[in-house]
Amino acid sequence: MQFFTSPTSPFARKAHIFLIETGQDQGTEFILGSGSPLAVGQAPIAQNPLGKVPVLVTDTGAALFDSRVICRYLDDKAQAGLYGSETRLWINLTLEAMADGIMEAVILTVYEARLRPAALYFSDWVEGQLQKVERALDRLENTHIGDLGGDLSAAQITIGAALGYCDLRMAERTWRKSRPVLADWYEDFSARPAMQKTNPAQI
Repeated sequence: MQFFTSPTSPFARKAHIFLIETGQDQGTEFILGSGSPLAVGQAPIAQNPLGKVPVLVTDTGAALFDSRVICRYLDDKAQAGLYGSETRLWINLTLEAMADGIMEAVILTVYEARLRPAALYFSDWVEGQLQKVERALDRLENTHIGDLGGDLSAAQITIGAALGYCDLRMAERTWRKSRPVLADWYEDFSARPAMQKTNPAQI
């Protein structure tokens, strides 16, 4: 298989963790590809017309995207059971959606700062995106921390990737301070070899 990725993309990191945790990273070719809406750069547009990473090209030549599709494919291919069944399935999918929403909101703030002319910077809109993140983190701390326990799951991987991206791009918000239980969970989870190997600070 081929995996198109970028070391700072949280969505690519999420799928990369799935590759490692399901034992499918060995023998997979990793190809760096990155760009932005204003400059496609090395984005894998031949594989994904949206120009986004991650993209997984399977052994049959099918190009799969986005990260949700890739992760479900990897889980199914390995029969890893990371999404669970019945009630657990819907919890995992809901928390994956929440994690994706956190990552999307933070990415939008990055684009606002990097791509929009300074004179047009929309600080209220940026704060609105960050408030989405704050509300989601509060929900994880107060309602869903129990859903992050037990055997390795899709929810754990996706929330782990989202929190790692919060550390990378919005460290000044000190999200841990008012969420000690979530912070403790993340401290333990981030010690996993797959998290260490995909940590942007280590790449």
